[in-house]
Amino acid sequence: MVVLSLLMSGCATMTPVERGDDAQFTAITPPQPLPPEQNNGAIFQPASNQGLFADYKARQVGDVLTVVLAERTQARKSASTSTSKDSNVNMNNPTVLGRPVTRGGVPVLDASVSGSRSFEGEGDSAQSNQLDGSITVMVSEVLPNGNLVVQGEKWLQINQGQEYIRLRGIVRPVDIRADNTVNSNQIADAQVAYGGRGTLADSNNPGWLTRFFNSPVWPF
Repeated sequence: MVVLSLLMSGCATMTPVERGDDAQFTAITPPQPLPPEQNNGAIFQPASNQGLFADYKARQVGDVLTVVLAERTQARKSASTSTSKDSNVNMNNPTVLGRPVTRGGVPVLDASVSGSRSFEGEGDSAQSNQLDGSITVMVSEVLPNGNLVVQGEKWLQINQGQEYIRLRGIVRPVDIRADNTVNSNQIADAQVAYGGRGTLADSNNPGWLTRFFNSPVWPF
């Protein structure tokens, strides 16, 4: 049973990502406007008004906003440790009434203890990532201070696979440019996910036996 459970844990795979399976990244339907009050046949509607000199930047739930992806990260870390310790303890043979304690002429209480230990360790890690492109998201919430919570996903069908980009975060209206775009590095609490599914993505995943030997349950 133990071996069977270990094999089953090694065979376990991650649930594939599906379009629209996460409510944090799906498109938002704008709320329905309230019925207009009696306006005696006037053309003006309070629920869909637009100022004559206002721009068309995102400002309310359901508006779209284009995010320019410019993500570049580089990280490097190295560590080196070296320790050593030597210990020596000597106890000379005592004398009793001016004579050493011996047996057969050999001192029996003369002793010495010595020890030595050392440790050396070294590690080096480096990682770099880059993501360029764009994704158009929708405003899902307007916070009390006027900031916009945006979310969205973008799927591309390429040959025998699909590539997707998901984004969620908080945007300040002042950071939105005149063409209704904002840089991804200006989004607070940003969640950016890039991945794929299909033949190309499967070829980059290790098999179930490799995952089993790399899993935490493998004792060696």
